[in-house]
Amino acid sequence: MRNASLVIGTLLLCLQIGCGGTTSGSNGNPPPPPAVTVTLSAASADVRLGSTDQVTPSVTGSSNHNVNWFVNDIAGGNSSVGTISSSGLYTAPSTMPNPGTATIKAVSAADSSATAISTLTIWNPTPELSGVSPLSFATGAFTLTVTGSNFVSGAKVLFAGAAVSTTFVSATKLTATGTASAAGTFAVAVQNPNPGSSSSGSMNVQVTSSGPPPPPSACNVMTPGQGGSLNGFLPFPADSLWNKDISTAPLDSNSAALINFIGGSVTMHADFGSGQYQGSTIGIPYAVVDSTQPFVNINFNAYGDESDPGPMPIPANAQIEGYPNPGNGDRHVLILDNNNCWLYELYGASTGSGGAWNAGSAAVWDLLGNEQRPWTWTSADAAGLPIFPGLVRYDEVAAGEIKHAIRFTLQFSRAAFVPPASHWAATSSQAMAAPMGMRIRLKSNFDISTFSATNQVILKAMKKYGLIMADNGSSMYISGAPDDRWDNDDLHSLGKVTASDFEVVQMNPIYTSSNVPTGAAPAISSFTATPSTVPAGAAVTLNWSVSGASYLIVSPSVGAIRGNSVQVNPSQTTTYTLAATNQFGRTTATAKVTVQ
Repeated sequence: MRNASLVIGTLLLCLQIGCGGTTSGSNGNPPPPPAVTVTLSAASADVRLGSTDQVTPSVTGSSNHNVNWFVNDIAGGNSSVGTISSSGLYTAPSTMPNPGTATIKAVSAADSSATAISTLTIWNPTPELSGVSPLSFATGAFTLTVTGSNFVSGAKVLFAGAAVSTTFVSATKLTATGTASAAGTFAVAVQNPNPGSSSSGSMNVQVTSSGPPPPPSACNVMTPGQGGSLNGFLPFPADSLWNKDISTAPLDSNSAALINFIGGSVTMHADFGSGQYQGSTIGIPYAVVDSTQPFVNINFNAYGDESDPGPMPIPANAQIEGYPNPGNGDRHVLILDNNNCWLYELYGASTGSGGAWNAGSAAVWDLLGNEQRPWTWTSADAAGLPIFPGLVRYDEVAAGEIKHAIRFTLQFSRAAFVPPASHWAATSSQAMAAPMGMRIRLKSNFDISTFSATNQVILKAMKKYGLIMADNGSSMYISGAPDDRWDNDDLHSLGKVTASDFEVVQMNPIYTSSNVPTGAAPAISSFTATPSTVPAGAAVTLNWSVSGASYLIVSPSVGAIRGNSVQVNPSQTTTYTLAATNQFGRTTATAKVTVQ
């Protein structure tokens, strides 16, 4: 029993102190801790000057995951090589370093021997374009001044997609020279060189076939605001029919009969003035907007199939004809965009929901071109004409000269039109009723010396540029813009002039239902979105190839545009529509952008 007890005690002791021959390690020490390692991952392998790139560290082998950052072996970096924050956000320098790379190093705070390196390639920034001058010029040699930001040495100005001779002036200014061999609308952009060559968005310029550009060529001289002064800017080119001197043009063979049908004793009336009449302003108001004006949608309730689609830069407080009590009249709204040189006109306008506008019809007019609406299509005016260029405005009368034809109305018209009109709205079947677009002029021998200086300016324009019949209404009413500086009593004295003091300028051609011209609508060979799938707000370039178009509109969000591309930033999946229009009709194409 003693021996058994001794054995059992020995076994228990061995269990307590370990009597075997094994050890806890090869040398009797605990195992070493795992090694600390650091790895890096960058959001992108390249970063543009002035931009950021997130570098993310991963630390293993330690509970301390902090790292110390270096850029090109400089703790935290500096303005020359770029800086990096404690969270690993790298900000590239504003000028290109030499070499054009940034070596990002992360050093473990737990073990300084544990490091990781990621090398980023630094690219030139993407240029941004804000201005091109001039916006219009004749064919032949040209010089452009291009302004914007992020231009770098070696940047090139692209004219119609091809690089032209460019001089780098500064990061915000370039000059370029080239030759335009043909008239048309062309896109201008800026391309920065490699590394990371990229191009800006484009702006459009108008090249005219001959002669000087409209003075001044940049319509940004127009003063923004309700009734803003045009400061000498003349809508449409010098060879526009609105701006044509017809003082010596031949008479129409039916001039006497046409005037007789109007009624030789019918007196002229200035349908514009100061103040209000029965609670409404007198005349057709207009406003000038600039680049800060948002574009809004247009909802059509009458002639949408013959209207230009939105969006359009119509202010929420734009004055409707007859403001502040428009009533049930024509309710025109006229807006000039001094940033893009377009004229927007609405008929039957009223404010809609969500900032949109409602309209019976609407038309967009290129202020730098001789646009022709499709034959038989209306505009915001019954004749298919623009309204604004025919208004008598105080700013031009005060400057001493009206340089365009004047809009007027007659009670009766027949189913015919004369260019530049494109539409009729017949109220008579009589052969001597006026066709829309009929042009009359004040007889050269009419004595204007007894009229005021203001009225003499108006009457001189009637002799040189004439009047264009644009709508049905009271006979011999001439159109103008309201302005509190008008003297209504003085304007009333224009009633001394009668229809018999006018003569009809030769009308050729006259279009009726039997001879309206026909032809091919524009051809759209491509309309694409690149890329077609993007995250919300990312840049997408819409490109198109179109032939035979007089003007282009991209909906939604873009509006009337020149050139062959535009950048958009959709926030949701969007189908864009390109509408190309000429005198024979309209062609459309769509491109879908999916937002993920």
